[in-house]
Amino acid sequence: MLAFKKRIFFLIDEKGRKESPWNRFFHLSIMTLILLSVTGIILESFGPLRDRYGKVFQWFELVTIMVFSIEYLLRIWTADLKFTEDTSWRARLRFMLSPMGLIDLLAILPFYLPFFFQFDLRFIRILRITRLLRIFKLNRYTRALGLFTSVFFEKRNELGITMFVMFLLLLMSSTIMYYLESDVQPDQFPDIISTFWWSVATLTTVGYGDVYPITGWGKLVSGIIAILGIGLVALPTGILSAGFIEKIEDKHKKEAEEAADQTKPFKYCPHCGEKL
Repeated sequence: MLAFKKRIFFLIDEKGRKESPWNRFFHLSIMTLILLSVTGIILESFGPLRDRYGKVFQWFELVTIMVFSIEYLLRIWTADLKFTEDTSWRARLRFMLSPMGLIDLLAILPFYLPFFFQFDLRFIRILRITRLLRIFKLNRYTRALGLFTSVFFEKRNELGITMFVMFLLLLMSSTIMYYLESDVQPDQFPDIISTFWWSVATLTTVGYGDVYPITGWGKLVSGIIAILGIGLVALPTGILSAGFIEKIEDKHKKEAEEAADQTKPFKYCPHCGEKL
């Protein structure tokens, strides 16, 4: 049984792709199924397609849920081989509470919940939206998403500071604009919270034009905030771009060092003849 369990673990483990063609085939199949599942969710939103191929979508969803459920259960079963330093149950709990474990669970949970609980139809529709979380399962199989997650996590402090400064600017601009425009436009600027919509649209330079100032001071403040928004919104992009460049440079440096180590001639012990 242990040998069979190890074979299953090496089949589904994301670190075994280079060692086994069956492992590569498994991961390629799961990736394809994820992309097809997301494509099916998109196509199902078209009324004519849903009316004509509703049964096909239902059967494909059922097959997808079965495959993802089996994969999830196998990962729980083999978690003790992944987290060898923990006991069997602690390893399984550790996987279930990990980010990828939670994504795997949320990818299948909306299908099973209606069987155990009675929900309002509108809430069921909201649950079905969580099926799109399946796209994040690709993070296990693609280096690109893993790189993005790593950069985002490493730059979380800088991004947090940027978001905090942006929130302060939104709050200040909403408050100032409320006092400048509420008397002449009570419907458009009824309170500070409602004015947040104008601040977000202006600060992000979207500028829908549905809410805009008409007083002189309001136009002046609006122009200043729009100019500040150009630089402020660009800050997170610059932070993430710098993080990506650092990661790529580190990766190239590591690959160059590994290649240099492989080209170095081996040294042998003069006494025993063993490779050093």
